[in-house]
Amino acid sequence: MEHYIKDLLYRYECVVIPGFGGFLTQRKSAYLDIQNQQFVAPSKSISFNRQLIENDGILANYIAKAEDISYQKAVDKINLFVEQLSQSLAKQKEITLSEIGTFYQREDKVLFFVNDRENFLLDSFGLQATAANSVKKKLLEDPIKEEEKLETPIKEISLQEAIVQRSASKYAFVKYAAVGIIALGVAGLIGANWYSQNVEEHNLVEQQKASKQVEQQIQEATFVIQNPLPEIVFKVKTEVGNYHIVAGAFREKENAHKKVTQLREEGFSPREIGANKYGLHQVVYGSFETRREAINKLHEIKRTHNTGAWLLVKEL
Repeated sequence: MEHYIKDLLYRYECVVIPGFGGFLTQRKSAYLDIQNQQFVAPSKSISFNRQLIENDGILANYIAKAEDISYQKAVDKINLFVEQLSQSLAKQKEITLSEIGTFYQREDKVLFFVNDRENFLLDSFGLQATAANSVKKKLLEDPIKEEEKLETPIKEISLQEAIVQRSASKYAFVKYAAVGIIALGVAGLIGANWYSQNVEEHNLVEQQKASKQVEQQIQEATFVIQNPLPEIVFKVKTEVGNYHIVAGAFREKENAHKKVTQLREEGFSPREIGANKYGLHQVVYGSFETRREAINKLHEIKRTHNTGAWLLVKEL
């Protein structure tokens, strides 16, 4: 029995043991285990809810197909398993299902601890924790080479030669300054003429642009509607989510259409989601974005309308 439950935990996010409780799974992202210095692959976290005891048909159908027996015989096997499990738990206060986890009886409460060695996420099948070795950053320091000192020989000159060199440099500066002033004057005259010509061309271009803008505004004004019609907004309700409450599956597509019509007359918003791998046309009460919302609605439908309804987790 625990082998069947284990197989279903890989496929579904809610597996109910009728009369005992239900397992709820939720995807858990990969993370870094700092204490053990390792990267842990993505997985499924599993919790146990003692309140989920109604038979949703998933476990019984799976056992019936696996052992090629009737649905009622499968239900009987489940009831026997639950009875033995409850009696053993009441006596021993602790029962371990090696492939799933351990149950503990504490007064009137049942606690569950999952087997951490098992990863129930199919996407991570075969992935093991990887050691997270720290990377030491090595700084490469290049030795600083001493620059070679260039010694410039100092030439000794007389005082008279120094005065002559200083005078020559002074007159050279005056000469170059005069040449610079003349060059600036010529450049200023040329620049003034160029600037004047450039301003005239710029004004002419801007006048042409302004004329085109006026003509365009006149043309646009001609086609303005004085009393525009109001916008019409349609609100379309879409069915979204990967959690579907199944009302039934039919071999004939016509019967699936009839079921949709019947449920719509009873106040539901049913739809067909296509055929499953067995060729049966499935009809659902509705689809939901979150598992919790779908489970709450499933319990309500089971209580008030259809005890055979069940939850399908599938991306359409």
